[in-house]
Amino acid sequence: MASKQAQLIDNLYRDWQSKLTLGGDMPLDQLRELFDGWGDLSSEPGDVEFREATIAGVPGIWATPADADKSRAVICCHGGGFVVGSSKSHRKLYGHLAKAMGCPTFTLDYTRAPENPHPGIVEQAVAVYAKLLELGFKPEHIGTTGDSAGGNLCTSMILYARHKGHPLPAACAPISPWYDMEGKGASLKTNADKDLLVAPGVLEGMSAAFLGEKGSPTDPFANPLYADLKGFPPTLVQVGAYEGLLSDSERFVEKAKAAGVDVQLQVFPEMQHVFQFMVGNAPEADDAVAKIAVWMRPKLGLA
Repeated sequence: MASKQAQLIDNLYRDWQSKLTLGGDMPLDQLRELFDGWGDLSSEPGDVEFREATIAGVPGIWATPADADKSRAVICCHGGGFVVGSSKSHRKLYGHLAKAMGCPTFTLDYTRAPENPHPGIVEQAVAVYAKLLELGFKPEHIGTTGDSAGGNLCTSMILYARHKGHPLPAACAPISPWYDMEGKGASLKTNADKDLLVAPGVLEGMSAAFLGEKGSPTDPFANPLYADLKGFPPTLVQVGAYEGLLSDSERFVEKAKAAGVDVQLQVFPEMQHVFQFMVGNAPEADDAVAKIAVWMRPKLGLA
């Protein structure tokens, strides 16, 4: 049974539903401001220093815990359908991850859609990765993670990095990833009465904004369900059992296993989309973030 604290995310998503219903077509700037409230679910991580920085022309926030191993780094890709979300909404979540990892995280503020349609976002993420390599980070000391659309991006950036001839990072940890730009996942129907945030109509609008006029929903750099995953780094996928996007995770993991990838799937009972936002305030979120760190630390050579 879900903890009482886990109601935090249920309440937030119901509140958003009511505001979006009452507001009708909410202007994009107001929608982005609303979704920055995701960060209110997380507690403030102690002993973590936050610093704004720009890498390869892409702004973002470094989160560096006390006594961090600064030779390692995790690139964090925020979610929000590629349209909303920011380092502001995700700062605390990925600050907690930095603390659990014992190394810095960098949360990208990529230019969102529709202003920056595909492949612009993945190109920005790979530019950041390439710059870290140029600055002296070893690929075997870098991991990627991200939630929802960011779960897609932390995956597709590795595929695109390979396409550009870069060495691959050590590990990838997608959280509630949104991969399927065609909306074919069975769980969109089977979990329709359980998922309090994600619905097919919302995904269709965000997919259109992300792909733009020229993008294809079957482009493997936009939809990793169509990618060749042979040689992909070790991957841990986390998802809530109540999610409409559950099938995205299941299908990706099945494809990765068939390609010989070292991949794990962790499904958390009764949990909503990116329930990890409640880190510091709900035991399920604390457990999930800790499991990412336990899994990723040895992949990056952290004792």
